[in-house]
Amino acid sequence: MNNKPLILVVDDEASVLFTYRMILEQQGYAATAVETCKQAVNEVHRHNFDLLLCDLSLEEKRTGFEVFDAARESKPDIPCVLLTGYASKEAVDRADREGIAVLFKPIDIEEFLSTIATLLKDHQHGKAHEQQIRKQSPLRRAWKDLWQDLGFSGQDPELLRPK
Repeated sequence: MNNKPLILVVDDEASVLFTYRMILEQQGYAATAVETCKQAVNEVHRHNFDLLLCDLSLEEKRTGFEVFDAARESKPDIPCVLLTGYASKEAVDRADREGIAVLFKPIDIEEFLSTIATLLKDHQHGKAHEQQIRKQSPLRRAWKDLWQDLGFSGQDPELLRPK
């Protein structure tokens, strides 16, 4: 079984796409690279990707947001990174609203790799947290939710329980 994170990379410039894929594979990731929105949408329906990297501007006025939307239909929490040389304020605002990271071209390799590592780590932490919550009793979950609603997030309610 392959435990490498699977990343989909989408860019309509073949040389850029090749470079991203090589960098990712050298860092130990499994990367699938495609040039069009249509190919990307097909791939997200066929594979369970851990992260999406997508150029904003794709073929025939299609955008990376279409790829993200397609992936999030079946996997709403998938981490996404929008890669762009230029983006309108509206595109950046939309990415921000939808929890999509934005990296501007030319890409700084350290920032590129750091962003990917952070998103994958946060996503895995989120999965582990969800699994932990599911294992808790409904009463324990309600207690923790109430505790957070009261503004005590980050503090363990068990610490205040009388001994």
